[in-house]
Amino acid sequence: MISVQPTTLEFNGVRLEPLSLRHADGLRAAASDGELWNLRVTSVPEPHMVEQYIREALDTPNRMGFAVLDAATGAVMGSTSYHDIVPAIGRVEIGFTWYAKSRQRSHVNTSCKLMLMSHAFDTLGCELVGLRTDNLNLASQAAIERLGAQKDGILRHHHPRRDGTVRDTVMYSIMRSEWPEVKSRLHDKLNKYARP
Repeated sequence: MISVQPTTLEFNGVRLEPLSLRHADGLRAAASDGELWNLRVTSVPEPHMVEQYIREALDTPNRMGFAVLDAATGAVMGSTSYHDIVPAIGRVEIGFTWYAKSRQRSHVNTSCKLMLMSHAFDTLGCELVGLRTDNLNLASQAAIERLGAQKDGILRHHHPRRDGTVRDTVMYSIMRSEWPEVKSRLHDKLNKYARP
């Protein structure tokens, strides 16, 4: 049985801190960088909804939210979570992930995934890490597949979108036995973002 507790992780210039209301202003600024709440397929809060977004993350059972920070400056770059945590079988999912537009297509997401998966498999002892995305979010599906995650299937008519439509959810997973190869892919991907 795994036990997911609040923790701070840091790697490659990125820090993950347990999400709290003190991150509200930073999340508001990150979401405003690109007006990300206008994207139909994301969970990014509108600026006036940031405190509610944080409270929901904190109050949702089996979810551990993180603020994603620039380790050097302390600037909030986005948010991510462990969610749908099932301690008895050693399963977590990684999701509710978004970053300021200026931080997208950088080393940030890969660094976060490497930290979260390393913590899940190597520290918590998870047997499986799941990921999910909107069926319309083709970029997210491609990114998850590039990690080496296996497509488990599609949950049809699964979750409401902010515009009132209902999404189909594409489910992926990585088993403990697959983790070494996925870890290697993440390190290889980070090499292309290597900084002097």
